[in-house]
Amino acid sequence: MPVDSVDYETLTFERLGHASVRLETDDGLVVYVDPWGEVLADEPGDGDVVFVTHDDMDHYDPDALEAVAATDATIAAYEGVDTSDLSFEVIDLPLVGETTVAGIDVRTVPAYNDPEGDHLDEDGGPFHAEGEVIGLLLALEGTTVFFPSDTDFLPHHESISADVFVPPIGGHFTMDRREAAAFARSVDPDLVLPEHYDTFDPIETDAEAFADDLAADGIRVELF
Repeated sequence: MPVDSVDYETLTFERLGHASVRLETDDGLVVYVDPWGEVLADEPGDGDVVFVTHDDMDHYDPDALEAVAATDATIAAYEGVDTSDLSFEVIDLPLVGETTVAGIDVRTVPAYNDPEGDHLDEDGGPFHAEGEVIGLLLALEGTTVFFPSDTDFLPHHESISADVFVPPIGGHFTMDRREAAAFARSVDPDLVLPEHYDTFDPIETDAEAFADDLAADGIRVELF
């Protein structure tokens, strides 16, 4: 059954809805990834760090970012996103690279739909082309957390391992639950927290089947 929040080591995860996630450390550091106004219940203004992976409206929402960010928040966004409308200073994240953001070690990796794959628009192009989206591998208090963002399971992903894995599973615009399960087996996490599903019709999926599939391999999945 879905839960409101999930604890792992010194981190607490809260799925706000769709692909918006809040996490908090035992030390009180609050991090948001891709906050979207459609799924926010209020304007908490408690975010110390806010990450943005790409400029789709359900991932980069300036009003939602302003709603979750504290006045002295650090904003880190993929350098391909035009953040000139924000009132915050923004740290640009590269397509590929490693950096540190407010004490968080960050590795960025390309995220996209395979142009020869199944997740294509009506013109035959990928919904997310190479160079438009990044995934985030974050290291917080000794725990690694991987947010692949809107992507397929791609060859370069096979080099990534993490303690907590937060994949999209809805299909259509991203990998589906079967691809995400294969991706999870590659990452070999202790905990999987699926996102980007059941928000609207094209991305409805059987999340319980996803969880059961990985449970057969001894991988813990929490639906929240």
